[in-house]
Formats: sequence, C-alpha cells, structure tokens
Amino acid sequence: MEAALRDVIDAIWCWEGPGCKRAKWAPATDGHLLMPSGPPVPVDMSHLDSPPKPKLVEDWPKVKHSFGQVTAVAVDLQGNPVIFHRGSRIWTAESFNDSNHFQQIAEGPIPENTIATLAAADGAVVDERGAGIFYMPHGLTIDRNGNMWLTDVALHQVFKFMPGRDYPSITLGHRFEPGSSKSHLCKPTAVAIASTGEIFVADGYCNSRLLKYNAAGRLIRTIPQPPEFLSLQTPHGLALLEHLDMVCVADRENMRVVCPRAGLQTSYGEGTQAATIQEPDLGRVFDVAAYGDLVYAVNGPTSPMIPVRGFTIDPRSETIIDHWGKFENPHSITFCPNGSAMYVTEIGPNRVWKFTLTM
Repeated sequence: MEAALRDVIDAIWCWEGPGCKRAKWAPATDGHLLMPSGPPVPVDMSHLDSPPKPKLVEDWPKVKHSFGQVTAVAVDLQGNPVIFHRGSRIWTAESFNDSNHFQQIAEGPIPENTIATLAAADGAVVDERGAGIFYMPHGLTIDRNGNMWLTDVALHQVFKFMPGRDYPSITLGHRFEPGSSKSHLCKPTAVAIASTGEIFVADGYCNSRLLKYNAAGRLIRTIPQPPEFLSLQTPHGLALLEHLDMVCVADRENMRVVCPRAGLQTSYGEGTQAATIQEPDLGRVFDVAAYGDLVYAVNGPTSPMIPVRGFTIDPRSETIIDHWGKFENPHSITFCPNGSAMYVTEIGPNRVWKFTLTM
C-alpha cells in the first residue's frame, strides 16, 4: 500500500516533468504514511552525451479503437493519455469558406464523444465525454491542476474546463466569428499553460500570431509585436520551457521551430531575437513538446525527399540533435509529466502511439 501511494504522490510531486527526481521520503508523524521530505530536485541534463531516445511500445494499445481524426493528446494527473478527436466529422476543402467561416454549422455539433481517456497500461478507454459540444476539434492541453484546455477551429474559440465540469470556466474568442481583433481568434490551434497560470494561445491558421493572457483570461501580450521581428506562418503547436523562459512554436508552414521569450520571469528580453531551428530535413513541423530544456517535435508530409518522423531539438544551440520514429501523418506529441512516457497521435491513420524513453 505504501509503495503504491509513493508512486501516486511522486507523480504529482514531480509535475515539473523530466527535470525532476523522485522525492526523498521520510516517515510521517503518525508512523503510517510516508511523505516527501523536501522539494523536488531538478535533474542536470547538461552532462548527457545524447538525449533520451524514444522507443516504441509494441502492441500498444492492446485494444482496437475506432476514433475519428485524432488531433491532440495530453496526459492527465493520473498519468493516462487523453485524446481529442473529431468523431464522424472530417475537415475537408469545403469545411470553411474564403473568409474562414465554418460551412457546416447546420449539421450541429459532433454527436459522438470527442474526448477519450485511455489507460496508460493497455490503452483501453476508461472515460469518454464531449458529445454535442465541439464542431472541429484541434488542440488539447491539461495543466498541472488538471484543467483541460481545448481549441475548436470551427468555433474559433479556446475553452478551459475544470475537472469534473461540463461547462467551460473560461472561453476565449467569439462563437463562429473569425477575426483578428484583440477579442477574436481565427482557427486557434494550441494552448500552453505556465506554472504561473499565464495562458499562451497559438492563433493559428489565419492570424499566425501568439496571444498571451493572464490566468483570468485577460490579454497582456501579442507575439510578434513591433519592434519584434518574427514572422509566423501557421503556428500549429506550443511548448513552454519555463527554465529558459521560452515558448517554442511549431511554425508549420515556415518549416521551423522558433522560441521567442515567454516573459514569465521578467518582461526584459521580450521582443529580442527568437531562437530558431530550421534545417533542410525538418519539413513542416506539426507539434512540439518540452522535455527538460529540450524540445521533441514531429513533422508531417512535406515532400517525398523529407521523411516523416520525430526530432529532438536543443533550442540553446539551435540544432537538431537526434531523429527518431517513422510516421505517416502525425499531428500531436506530449510527455507524461514525470518523463516516463511519450505519446504521438496521427490523423490518417487515426491512432495513438506510445513511446518510452531510453538513454
């Protein structure tokens, strides 16, 4: 019992991610329960000759699924992957008009459940929800408090759902109204949440900008803004590297990863030149995820000469330091908070891959 409880509390205690060791344990005053005796200790990864290598978990999931287009994956506080998918709805050339208005409103929201929680052990579905809410799912993030952040490109909105709640506590953007004003979004793709509660939104297919909000949802910064020299073209995924004060962007159509200053610790340095990773084999980058001070990324179909695979990136040196995996059409990537597993989703085939990390 105590060993199992240690594992549960370790998972929460090490929410900072792979840069965290297991807690030091000491007997509690009642003599029965063990509790951590000190703060989590960051792991110094600077000595590593090579980064952790993702290794595919064969025969996972152990059960067959029939999801729609799987657009996003995140990991909940219990360590289980949660996916966001489109059910019976498919994004086609007819889904939006030239002004980015959704053309299938009359069909109503997707009738099937669009959010599925899978068991980390075998991939079985343990919970489903989200029927009758979304029109074209895209991004999903789960923050350290278990809040679920979702983007819908048809609604042009971002939603925050608190644990166990069926109605959003924060909504950004206007329903079915694409726009570029401070209060509008246009096909938002992804969300990243800082430990301070600040919200970063990739906005998205039309506006090609990042928006930074305070924890209450008030806009406090637009990236880029003058005199910042940073041209984005479809920011498609986000990853926060808080230790480096960077927000890294899957700048899809520019075929690169860029990491401007996040401004979490101080506004000093905001607008300075972003770290940029752009190499001939990178292709169109669909998503990024943080692992310590590294970024893991997946590209998508670009040209027959560029393999579709994963990349390990060091934003400090602005280089690709490893390649891994083989995919067809990946769309999302995420890590278990304690760094024990990584998940990648694909659209066509609509599936989820699980990886472990080996040194």
